[in-house]
Amino acid sequence: MRIAQIAPLHEAVPPKLYGGTERVVAFLTDELTRMGHDVTLFASGDSETTATLEAVWPRALRLDPAIRDPIAPHMLLMERVARLADQFDVLHFHMDYWPFTYFSRQPTPFVTTMHGRLDLMELQPVFEAFPEVPIVSISDSQRLPLPQAHYVGTVLHGLPEKLLTPQPGPRDYLAFLGRICAEKGVDKAIRIARAVGVPLKIAAKVDKADVEYFEREIVPMLGEGVELIGEINDAQKPAFLSGARALLMPISWPEPFGLVMIEAMACGTPVIAFRHGSVPEVIEDGVTGAIVTTEEEAIAAYPRVEQLSSDEIRRQFEKRFTARRMAEDYVKIYEGLIAQRSG
Repeated sequence: MRIAQIAPLHEAVPPKLYGGTERVVAFLTDELTRMGHDVTLFASGDSETTATLEAVWPRALRLDPAIRDPIAPHMLLMERVARLADQFDVLHFHMDYWPFTYFSRQPTPFVTTMHGRLDLMELQPVFEAFPEVPIVSISDSQRLPLPQAHYVGTVLHGLPEKLLTPQPGPRDYLAFLGRICAEKGVDKAIRIARAVGVPLKIAAKVDKADVEYFEREIVPMLGEGVELIGEINDAQKPAFLSGARALLMPISWPEPFGLVMIEAMACGTPVIAFRHGSVPEVIEDGVTGAIVTTEEEAIAAYPRVEQLSSDEIRRQFEKRFTARRMAEDYVKIYEGLIAQRSG
């Protein structure tokens, strides 16, 4: 099958540091290639892939201080895909609603995976205007705000089986991984860690939009067993997550998926997560972690979570969240779209 994967240009594929969407695109693209498909990745020129790379912009936009209008490179990306569309059996976009207008009016089958939150008011008229555009959700809970969209499947994320593995050594701290912002609940994670008397290591980035929250709420809480490491890459994650007794995920927003949960599971590390968004679809309470609703419940759950089997957590990852399973799910969707269009 000739497959085009179209990624945003904000980050490289895979990203050098933080970046969930581009990381998933990288895993999917490489796994489809391993399965024998002819895959072309449309992405920034500093991307690394086993597929054919169609570089639309020299480097990731977030790491290029000269870029002032990020929309312009994405316009070029859409035009490049449009000019080459007839070379593919299916086009797979990872760019929200960008492809809806033009690609609904051309013959090559296409599908869009929605990677972000769908509970934004301005999305409602967009999806009402395109009721037939095929959409893939990354969790069933992600669909709830937009029931009118034309979903052709839910595909939970997956990781390469050997990318992150449990590492030997002591587990002597709690971990927070991802992005520092109010909805991710870093302040809650700090309070939970201090309440159970375990050090907390925070491996996370701070976006410009969240600097005020970080400086006001988080900086005064650092120290006294709370260490800010900063952004880490995939090569650093096995040691970081394997050294943790648990990953804390005290979110207060409808998380569409939460890649950090399965990254922790891959390392045999349990997750204590608040019951929002996809959490109940990813974490099995009492097996791979604990699902709670308050800081008090998280504190109470910690002794139970500490007793969970790392080997069983890893087995659950291998059973449910590998890149091969993710790629196979997408291939079924591609085949359905192609059959529908040819029929």
